[in-house]
Amino acid sequence: MTDRAPHLRELGSFLKARRGELTPADVGLPVRGSSTRRVRGLRREEVADLVAISQDYYTRVEQGRLAPAEQVLEALVHALRLNDDQRAYVESLARRVDHRSAPKRRQPIVRPQIQRLLDQLTDTPALVFGRYLDILAWNHLAASLLTDFSQMPARQRNYVRMIFTDPAMRTLYADWEGVAKTCVAILRMDAASNPTDPVLTALVGELSIADPQFRQWWAARHVARQEFGTKTLIHPDVGELTLDWDTFRYTGDPDQQLVLWSARPGTTSHEKLRILTSWSADCGYPASASLISRQRPDGSTDHEIIATCGLPCGWRVPVPMTRMTGPDI
Repeated sequence: MTDRAPHLRELGSFLKARRGELTPADVGLPVRGSSTRRVRGLRREEVADLVAISQDYYTRVEQGRLAPAEQVLEALVHALRLNDDQRAYVESLARRVDHRSAPKRRQPIVRPQIQRLLDQLTDTPALVFGRYLDILAWNHLAASLLTDFSQMPARQRNYVRMIFTDPAMRTLYADWEGVAKTCVAILRMDAASNPTDPVLTALVGELSIADPQFRQWWAARHVARQEFGTKTLIHPDVGELTLDWDTFRYTGDPDQQLVLWSARPGTTSHEKLRILTSWSADCGYPASASLISRQRPDGSTDHEIIATCGLPCGWRVPVPMTRMTGPDI
């Protein structure tokens, strides 16, 4: 096997998976003999006809024995209805076919200045992801929001691993399955650079054994890039929060990305994030919060968050919050 074989094999497997998700009707082909079809999705010869290549040529592409020409790859992208993320994935694999060796993985290092920046973001949860969603750095508010990363061994600080192996993560996210599927798709996208990376192989092997859902979703070969989004969390201390998140690539190391979480001002999520900020800044002990709603004579509603912070001495210290009026919070 040559050095390019891993990328060719993954490219072929990816195309096969996408072929299996389409039907003749999806691509405008007549449906003939559907009751006797022995394969799920399109047949190889149907894809070959769509791309105007021989069946043998396409078979060798799927088997990882042939790198498709640029114009053939473009035609396959169109024929298999690949989206932008999927196109980027196959193009990345194709570009790396001629590399004589896989890039050596450097030990990720977060510059002290980056950690200082994180620490200065006192009212914004922030962390730094590395390749394969390794968690390289974080601030106190991110630890308050997600988990105390400092209590975990360094090799365990991987976001995908946490999502699938930490029971607390399954209750923290309101849509755990959606979050988990996206993590797998992002991990698969990252794998394009080096499908046989021992670090990646070990992580995938561990999670495939630990969780059948991970094994199923990894085998589906879905890919995704996400640079922003919204997640709803059910925090054990302050309840439900809906937070937006954005990522920023670090030009000093393209494998590192800064992730910032925020809440829309005037919402209960924004107020609850302030509770966590007070906890993180003042005492570091869990807070509790309750939302008090009062009906007004004019039919509108007053909403007020009452929060306290439990100190080890047993005192209860009020955390002042902003009073909000109106039905839309």
